Amino acid sequence: MNMQNLMAQAQKIQRDITAKKEELEKMEFVGKSEWVEITFSGSKELKNVKILKDGAITDEDKEILEDMILIATKDAYIKINNAMTEKLGQYAGALDGLM
Repeated sequence: MNMQNLMAQAQKIQRDITAKKEELEKMEFVGKSEWVEITFSGSKELKNVKILKDGAITDEDKEILEDMILIATKDAYIKINNAMTEKLGQYAGALDGLM
């Protein structure tokens, strides 16, 4: 393979990665726990936090609610990372851990 073909292939890969990253950034990922729903953008920006439990939250429920927010946040991050792996996984070697 000559240098021109190699450069053209590298540029194509770069365009593909850029397009897939832009696609991911436009997506939204919802993480849920029993009491909480959170939404992140594909660029991992927190967009929304929604309390699903109706009624007043007592002091006793506060610690549980904090745990539920943590669970929902982790759930959304897992979904973002899975989508990134799905969309960009074929380029993982070329990215050297930049994903």
